Amino acid sequence: MTRDILLTAIAPAIWGSTYLVTTQGLPDGYPVTLAVLRALPAGLLLLALTRCLPPKAWLGRAFALGALNFAIFWTLLFVAAYRLPGGVAATLGSLQVLIVIGLARGFLGTPVRALAVLAALFGVLGVALLLLGPDASLDPIGIAAGIGGAASMAAGTVLSRKWQPPVSALSFTAWQLTLGGVLLLPLAFVLEPPLPALTGTNLAALAWLGLVGAALTYWLWFRGVARLEPGAVSMLGMMSPVTAVALGWIWLGEALSPVQALGAVIVLGSVWAGQRANRPRRTGAGQPRKALDRPPLTHGDVAMPPEKGWRSERRILRKAQRPYLL
Repeated sequence: MTRDILLTAIAPAIWGSTYLVTTQGLPDGYPVTLAVLRALPAGLLLLALTRCLPPKAWLGRAFALGALNFAIFWTLLFVAAYRLPGGVAATLGSLQVLIVIGLARGFLGTPVRALAVLAALFGVLGVALLLLGPDASLDPIGIAAGIGGAASMAAGTVLSRKWQPPVSALSFTAWQLTLGGVLLLPLAFVLEPPLPALTGTNLAALAWLGLVGAALTYWLWFRGVARLEPGAVSMLGMMSPVTAVALGWIWLGEALSPVQALGAVIVLGSVWAGQRANRPRRTGAGQPRKALDRPPLTHGDVAMPPEKGWRSERRILRKAQRPYLL
């Protein structure tokens, strides 16, 4: 389980570099277009690697998850970022953990543990100390977008756990990235002007955000969602602002105040406490319950056991009579 936590934690740690890479390597004023270029090529690349398309029975769920985890989430995130100071937007985003706890109780029957709620509250406090400044302003539309984005990602995280398809996490990631990018594409055409010619620096930044910041990280994230409690996974997301501040301090020479340092310590402590609070409870002779690689599912009347690996997808989908392999 510790290995799963560490691998999943890589995703938000890398996401913390998004602000630095975006501000230093990409043109301003094209957030939705850049989101499309981040999600769609990464999703298509993973589809080419896995050669596995979603069956008809899963298209609706895949579109819903692509919308919640990418299209809606990224759009509201950009609205909040434009209308609010970065610290306010990030603090609102950290509320995702509390929303996940509530949704996991409703959709998955996960018990609400006092330590998990306390860790989430301290995490929000830590993010606020880390990022909020004296000039923080409150715009109603920005606040609504920030909370809506947190709710969208929270719902996507919980439903990604509830709706586990009988394929590898890599294929599941490919479906969501591709369909999320498809949903973002018309918004980019409607809301933004054509993207100017890209420089080598721009292309390198997009390659980082797409290949590493989307394909790799979301594969690790959805892999963690399948193996860990949703509350534990969402707590790891609080590492992203810590990484962002650390990179700004190291690479851009930004100041780091004692209050910010205290906030970072509180965030890291809350992440640790959140993992302890969401550990599987011990059963029987003191043995912990084993986390499933992939919760057993049903395609129609066919029970689908969890199986690993890309090659197993052909056998699994054949069992489910959904041979949508390229």
